[in-house]
Amino acid sequence: MNRRLRTTLACATAVGLALGAAIAAPAAARPVTTVGIQAAPSTLLPTELKLPDGFQPEGIAIGLAPFAFFGSRVDGDLFRVNLITGHGTVFSQGPGAGNPSLGLKVDLRGRVFVSGGSGGNARVVNAITGEILASYTFATAPTFVNDVILTPQAAYFTDSMQPVLYKVPLGRFGELPAQAAVTTIPLSGDYVHGPGFNLNGISRTPDGRALIVVQSATGFLFTVNPATGVTARVDLGGAILSNGDGILLKGRTLFVVQNQLNRVAVVKLNRSGTAGTVEQTLTDPRLDIPATVAAFGDRLYLANARFTTPATPTTPYNSIAIPRP
Repeated sequence: MNRRLRTTLACATAVGLALGAAIAAPAAARPVTTVGIQAAPSTLLPTELKLPDGFQPEGIAIGLAPFAFFGSRVDGDLFRVNLITGHGTVFSQGPGAGNPSLGLKVDLRGRVFVSGGSGGNARVVNAITGEILASYTFATAPTFVNDVILTPQAAYFTDSMQPVLYKVPLGRFGELPAQAAVTTIPLSGDYVHGPGFNLNGISRTPDGRALIVVQSATGFLFTVNPATGVTARVDLGGAILSNGDGILLKGRTLFVVQNQLNRVAVVKLNRSGTAGTVEQTLTDPRLDIPATVAAFGDRLYLANARFTTPATPTTPYNSIAIPRP
């Protein structure tokens, strides 16, 4: 077994056993190279996670325990999959049509933060029971609350239709605030809001002092000062991350999903996130318009959104695992 996977599984054992027991109970300037990946690095875990037919996934999140969480664009349902067995279940019913669940993050307190897309909102859900712990309203049309990142102080959400971030402050011990505490952060600086999809994936910089966002329409990365909203374009030596969607930071490596291109760009950043180099791109023949990415052990997991496939109640959907460089 790969050492990184073995270490991660060991660290997750206590949390995974506790969560697993609860879930088991009945319950609702350098050249860029493209690396073709044919197989996952280990045969111990499934390399494909089957999602419900017609589910239309977008977001994926994985915490310390070996469970992945997916959101549906159809009705906002949340689906939880055991990464060891591949078995999954809808554990939280969504609000219904017109209220999708898009970008997700899960915290160490077992809460899933959910971006509400065209609903202009977000909610926080118990990762075990599916109970909605809090709901927040950010904006009315035109809006598309697309992705979320968690810091010790707050949850920050992007809006692909508005040049802003939404901030949900967290208490000293992670307490969820009332609606009145939610603030909107207008963006300024290098970022220019244009037609089409704009802000999409969001992460933190390697030093944790700022945020990083990707603008889908331009393929640019920007740092954002979370206190002021001032943005600065990340210097990638001229590289453009076209069709940038979900992003994931591990150490100083930023993984950027390029959805329509069926690949993931691997960007090595400096500590402040102000500059970086696209070292390689990852691809796999099983990718079918992936939207977001999460990591567990020595793997990356990607949700195949299949945006170009006609969606019906019987259309199959899945998530695949590829090696993490």
